[in-house]
Amino acid sequence: MTAHDLRVTEAARLVAMPPRPVEYPLDDLETLRLARRLVVFNPSGEDIDALVARAAADIPGLTGADVVKRMVAHNPDCLWAISRRDHYDASRPKGEGLLAFLMLNNEGVRQLIRGSFNAADPDPALLTSQHERPEGIYVWACHAKGALAAGVPLAFQKIWTPLYRDADIFTRSINLPAIRFVESMGFRRGPKIAGVTASHLHVFRRTPLADSERPSYDSVTPSPQPRALSVAVARSIEDIMRVISIRSAVYMAEQNCPYLEEFDGNDFAATHLIGYVGGEPAGCLRIRHFADFAKIERLAVRHEFRSTRLAFKLVRGSIDLCRMKGYRRLYGHAQKRLANFWGRFGFQPLPGGRELVFSDFDYVEMVLDTDPHPDAIRIGDDPYRILRAEGKWHEPGLLERSTKRGVTRPSVDVAQV
Repeated sequence: MTAHDLRVTEAARLVAMPPRPVEYPLDDLETLRLARRLVVFNPSGEDIDALVARAAADIPGLTGADVVKRMVAHNPDCLWAISRRDHYDASRPKGEGLLAFLMLNNEGVRQLIRGSFNAADPDPALLTSQHERPEGIYVWACHAKGALAAGVPLAFQKIWTPLYRDADIFTRSINLPAIRFVESMGFRRGPKIAGVTASHLHVFRRTPLADSERPSYDSVTPSPQPRALSVAVARSIEDIMRVISIRSAVYMAEQNCPYLEEFDGNDFAATHLIGYVGGEPAGCLRIRHFADFAKIERLAVRHEFRSTRLAFKLVRGSIDLCRMKGYRRLYGHAQKRLANFWGRFGFQPLPGGRELVFSDFDYVEMVLDTDPHPDAIRIGDDPYRILRAEGKWHEPGLLERSTKRGVTRPSVDVAQV
């Protein structure tokens, strides 16, 4: 139902904007307190005509009421009207705003992601009926001005039933106010599905990320395959113990590096990645962050796992993590014998750089110039996203969930006693 004639340049400008903070999350029942004076219901007949006509005045290119009625006949759950409770007459209900969904099957989601889905006149073959479980739910249209906007989360509760609650929710916003609105409810732009990034869409995730969608620096998932490779950020003392064990086995046992030279006082001022082969900690890497560059160092893979490509996975994960943090320049000291290995990732000898010798090996300075990730962490981003655990920026964190407790300031009263 939304217009599909956005110019490419305008769409790119909107997508490039930093995401809005999540103010009214759809899955937070506390949000429904805002909607106590509103009611939602299934409209029909003349009320659909009136709702669509009212919305068409504000939404360019809106689909006609005849198409909407065909979709309602296919699945009545696709259209919900919003009305102020003091204006609502159950015997003759009239809506003042609307929220419309399309319940998509697998092919419908595929076409939506690839940009070939015709939302102006949807093909019923791409939709599920009222009693079928959808693969995804597309927010077809939303028209709720002023106080009626608080009824949108209330209408969304209609797709939290057992039939619909596992389907991710997609939307396409055609202007800046719409983008701000959906991001305030927890939608995030640019979903990646089956290797395709849909920069024209926003998604509200209700299913776990598939392995192919997880960041390269957070790819640990339970796997029965003993040789499966995965990478994770070290976040606990036990993780740091794994890092110490790996580096002790590689650098101290194999390369005779003295303890005080290997554990140099920087380990608690750095981010560490751990690589796994199956469930076994097999490799690690350290990243230190400076003002305008990040240094990648201390790459180690246990001897018995060097026939795998774990070292490649660790380096790629470190590059992606640095790009997500907004870095444009990555720096490292490569053993001269391994300079070609780092060259595979785009690292080049630093112009005018020095050759170094420490801990009995010779090194060269190398640098990689890159671009920040399109969704890099920035000031102006959702502040709760910035609070999330290192490398877990794609998942809601503990502090976000703590907001449901409200503000009590428990320490303030104690301090004033």
